[in-house]
Amino acid sequence: MGLKQFKPITSSQRGLVLIDKTELHKGKPLKKLTRGLTKTGGRNNYGHLTARRKGGGHKRKYRIIDFKRNQLDKPANVERIEYDPNRSAHIALIKYNDDEYSYIIAPQKLKIGDSIVSSDSAEIKPGNCMLLKNIPTDTIIHNIEIKPGKGAQLCRSAGTYGTLIGKDSEYAQVRLSSGEIRMIRVNSKATIGMVSNPDKKNIKLAKAGRKRWLGIKPVVRGVAMNPVDHPHGGGEGRTSGGRNPVSRKGISAKGKKTRNNKRTDRFILKRRKK
Repeated sequence: MGLKQFKPITSSQRGLVLIDKTELHKGKPLKKLTRGLTKTGGRNNYGHLTARRKGGGHKRKYRIIDFKRNQLDKPANVERIEYDPNRSAHIALIKYNDDEYSYIIAPQKLKIGDSIVSSDSAEIKPGNCMLLKNIPTDTIIHNIEIKPGKGAQLCRSAGTYGTLIGKDSEYAQVRLSSGEIRMIRVNSKATIGMVSNPDKKNIKLAKAGRKRWLGIKPVVRGVAMNPVDHPHGGGEGRTSGGRNPVSRKGISAKGKKTRNNKRTDRFILKRRKK
């Protein structure tokens, strides 16, 4: 699956670049693996706006993804690859030998009809899931657990992956797509391969309406606001803020570190690239 470019028959198609979805399933998702999804509009349980620029968008169903892969030593066949509106990666519908269905994040090079398994003695091929202690070093992995048994939390987005660069008796060292090197327990699970849909980063929406269909509202620049609304606001005519760039709450917009999690600092061997 590559990119799909359009001839500018209409002005909204000029520069439009989308993902080619001809190989994806055309129908609806499996009903028993979906549930309703309500929109928040960026508001919390008090009705207060806590996340700006959210609202509208197309109605969605949530696909229940198996991030734990607890069906051990049970082979499953890939029935189809599907589009998921709730994430950047594609998903795969798999069917176990006992006719049980499940959705997983689809890795690259996984095709319809392929057989995959979650096992301690699985073959090293895309889609197979196993413990980090059983995976050879220099293997590309995704869907990595941080806490054993909790389910995959790292490398789930389109085109992302981690590389297993070392192991000892208790921890494995994994280099993430960002460049960060992190220690993860060897009893955590990971899936072999890279996440599908790497061309997601190359799409061009070409018109504001497509952004609205995704539930994202327009961004208003701080310098266009009044002083009561933003630190950059106010001034006579067109001024550029008159101070160092900051967010609406006054936090530096020039790469100031805001991470504050001392519990997990010791697991990060090398910070991500700036």
